[in-house]
Amino acid sequence: MRGLRALGGLLLAIVSSMSAHAACRPAPEPTQELFLRGSMNNWAALEDYQFRWLCNAWVLNLSLKNRHEFKIADADWSPASVVAANHQGQPATVAQGGHANLVRVFEGEHTLSLRFDGAGRPQLQLGPKTAPDAQAARVTDPAALSLVFDSRALQHKEPFGAQPVGGTIRFTVHANRPGVRAVTLVVERRHLEGNQERLRYEPLARVPLTPGPHGLGTRFEGEYRFEAIGVYGYWFEVETEQGRYALQNNKDSVYWTRELGSMGPGLVEALPANTSRIRRYRQTVHLAQLRVPDWAADTIYYYVFPERFRNGNPANDPDPKRQRYQDHPIERHTRWLERPWRPGEGGDAVHNNDFFGGDLQGLIDKLGEIRDLGANTLYLTPIFQAASNHKYDTGDYKRIDPGFGSNADFRRLTREAQKHGLRVILDTSLNHVGSDSPYFDRFGNFGGKEGAFANGKPNPQSPYTDWFLFDTSKTNPNDQYQGWVGIKDLPELNKASESWRRFAYRDADSVTRHWLREGAAGWRMDVAPWVSDDFWREWSAVVKAEKPDALTVAETWFDASKFFLGDQFDSTMNYIFRNAVLDYAAGGRATQIMPSLELTREAYPAPMLHANMNLLSTHDQARALHHFGIAGNPHTDPGTDPARLREAKQRLRLALLFQVGFPGAPTVYYGDEVGVGGGDDPYNRAPYPWADAGGQPDTGLRADFRRLLQLRAAHAVLRRGVLEAPVLVTDEVIVLRRRLGAQTALIALNNARSARTVTVDAPGRWADLLTPKAAAQAHADGQLTLTLPPLFGRVLLQTEAP
Repeated sequence: MRGLRALGGLLLAIVSSMSAHAACRPAPEPTQELFLRGSMNNWAALEDYQFRWLCNAWVLNLSLKNRHEFKIADADWSPASVVAANHQGQPATVAQGGHANLVRVFEGEHTLSLRFDGAGRPQLQLGPKTAPDAQAARVTDPAALSLVFDSRALQHKEPFGAQPVGGTIRFTVHANRPGVRAVTLVVERRHLEGNQERLRYEPLARVPLTPGPHGLGTRFEGEYRFEAIGVYGYWFEVETEQGRYALQNNKDSVYWTRELGSMGPGLVEALPANTSRIRRYRQTVHLAQLRVPDWAADTIYYYVFPERFRNGNPANDPDPKRQRYQDHPIERHTRWLERPWRPGEGGDAVHNNDFFGGDLQGLIDKLGEIRDLGANTLYLTPIFQAASNHKYDTGDYKRIDPGFGSNADFRRLTREAQKHGLRVILDTSLNHVGSDSPYFDRFGNFGGKEGAFANGKPNPQSPYTDWFLFDTSKTNPNDQYQGWVGIKDLPELNKASESWRRFAYRDADSVTRHWLREGAAGWRMDVAPWVSDDFWREWSAVVKAEKPDALTVAETWFDASKFFLGDQFDSTMNYIFRNAVLDYAAGGRATQIMPSLELTREAYPAPMLHANMNLLSTHDQARALHHFGIAGNPHTDPGTDPARLREAKQRLRLALLFQVGFPGAPTVYYGDEVGVGGGDDPYNRAPYPWADAGGQPDTGLRADFRRLLQLRAAHAVLRRGVLEAPVLVTDEVIVLRRRLGAQTALIALNNARSARTVTVDAPGRWADLLTPKAAAQAHADGQLTLTLPPLFGRVLLQTEAP
C-alpha cells in the first residue's frame, strides 16, 4: 500500500466502503459524463475510464500501476467540468484555480470517488476496490440472443473492410431462432474532432432488412450505397416478440481509442433510451484513387532523436555560455554516456534544456551503418532552430538548428542518404511554436520588438500577431494565450489565420514546400488531431502537388481512420500496433490483444495499413525494454539483473518478428537494436552507446535485428502481402497468413517461456525462412503441425501448393 501514501499535497482519503459516507441521493441534474483523463489513456475520454454516479459520489473502478498525471473532465473539456490541481496540489475546479495535473502513484485495483462539499470544493477519495462493477441489463430473450452479425465475415458484410466512395455494401443478420420480427440497419455519419474530445453521430438512413428463411430462424438482408467519403457508424435496431434491442459493436477496448468495440462479432443489448450509448460499428469510405506512394509499402524506418544519436562535429556543440532556453541558460552534459536529466538532476529545475551534442554530421557519418541494419528510410524528429533539446518549440522553420549544423548540412545529408539508398522524412508541428521564438518572443531573446508576445505582452504591431489568439482581459501573462494542452512553452497557433496558412504551406516558399525542395521525402506532422481537417486537406494537396511521391505521416495515438479517406494523410504513427505488440511480447494474452489489430485491418484502407509506421519504442513513450521489465538503461544505469535483461531482449526479438511479419513499416527507434533502454521522457531519449564514446553496444542483438529486417526486405510477401484473418489465436500463440499473388507466408509467434506446438490448416510444403533446414509439410488432410520456440516464432514460405 506504499502507493497510497506520499500524495504530494493531493487531497485523497482512503475509504473502506461507500457506506462510510452520507445517505444516498440522486445524481446531480443535469447528469454529467465525467472521465478520468491522463497519462494512462493519452488524455482521451474513454468509456473504460468513465465515472458513474453511485449512492452519493461519482465513482470509477480502475486497475493501474506506476505514476500517472491526470485530470477529471467531460468529453469536451468543458471548463465547468474540470477537476485539476491548484498551486498547492489539491483538487480544485478551474474557477478555484485548478489548472495543473493531479499526480498519483497507483498500485493495483482501486475505487476512485469524487464528491463536492457544501462550498463546491471537489474531494477525491481513493481506496481498495469497493464499488461494484457496472453491469449492463441482462438480455434473456432467446430470439434476441440468437442474432449473429460479424463485420469481418463475408456472409454478414460484403465486401470486407474500408471501401471506395460510391460502393454498395451488403449487410446480412442471422437470427438462429424464431421470434425476430424486424431488423433495421441504422446508418449514421461520424464526426470526430480534436483529440477525440468531440464525437457525435448524425443520422443518415434507416434501411429495413428483408427477411428470408435461415434454418429454424430468419436471415435479414439489405444494402446501402455510401455516396461520400467519411467514417460512418452503423448498427441494427431489432424488434422481437418480447422487445426492442440494439445489435451493435462489442465491448472490446481498443488502445487509446475513445469508443469501445473492435468490430467483428457483435453483441445484443436492450435498446437504450439514449442512442448515444450505442456502440457503433464503423465503416471507412475513401476516395476511389488513393495517393499513397508505392515505395511506402517497402519502407523500414530508422527513427532518430538527433540530439542524442551522435556528435559528429564538436564545433557546433551547444554552449551554456552563449545559449539560453527561455529565461534560463542551457545545460551541457560533459560525458556522452550519461542519463538525460529531469528537472533537479542537472544544475537546475528546468525541463528540456540539457544537451549532449548530437548533430547532422553524426548522422551522415553513420548512414552506412543505418543502411546495413536494413533501414531504407530515416525519420528525424524536428531539426529546425529551437531553444529546447526536442525542437518541437520551433523558433525558425526555415533554418536548421545551429547545434545540428546548417541548411547546407541538411542538403548534404539528403544527398548522402540517397547514395546509401535512404530517404529522409522530416518532422515539425504546424499546431504550435516555441514561446522562446522570433514569432512569439515571450522572453525578449529576439529583440523584443517583432514577436507577437514580446517581453510577455501582446504586441499588436507584430507581423505574427494574427498567428495567435490573445485574451487581453486577463492580467496574468500565462492566461493571455493558449498553450498546447496547457503547456505555455508551446503557444498554440491560430490555424484559421490566412497569413499562417500562407507561411505554413500555401506560399511558393512555404515551410512545407521549401523542405521538400531541399530533399525531404515527406513529412511527419506532430499532434495531427489538434489541427482541423480542412487545414490538413489543403496541406496534403500542396504536398502532393509539390512532390507527388512524398509520404505524409500523422501523429495519432488512436484509431486513425478519419485521416485515411484519401484527402489528408498516407499513414500514421501506429500506436495501436505498438501497444498491442509490446503487451503481447511482454506476456499478455493474445486473445485480448488481437482485436485491436483486427480493427486496423478492417478499418484502414490497404495502402494506409501497409504504409503505417509500426512502432515499438518512441521518444514519447518508454522504450521497449522498459515495457519488458528493465527499469533503467543498461548502458548508463548499473545493477541490471543479467537474467532479466536476457529475457527482455528476447521479448524484444519477438516484438521485432511481429513487426517484420505484419503489414506496415517496421520502425526501429535508434539504439533499440543494441539494447538501449529507458523509461518515460527524458530517459527514453538516451544517447546511442557508441563504442568509441565508451559504450558497449550489444552487437549480437544488432545482428538479430539485421537478420530479421533483411528477411522482410528479401520477401515481397512480407512487405506487400494481404493480411488475412488470423489462422490461430490462443492465449500465447498467434499465427498469421499473408498472400501476394502465388506467394503465401505464415508468421507464427509464441510469447510463452517454453516451446508450444500447434496445428493449423495450411496445406502444401513450407520452407522455414529463419531455420532453412527446418522445412515442413502438411499432412494429407492439409493440417500443418508447428513447434514454436519460446519467446519467438517462425516464418514459413509456401514452396509447393497442394
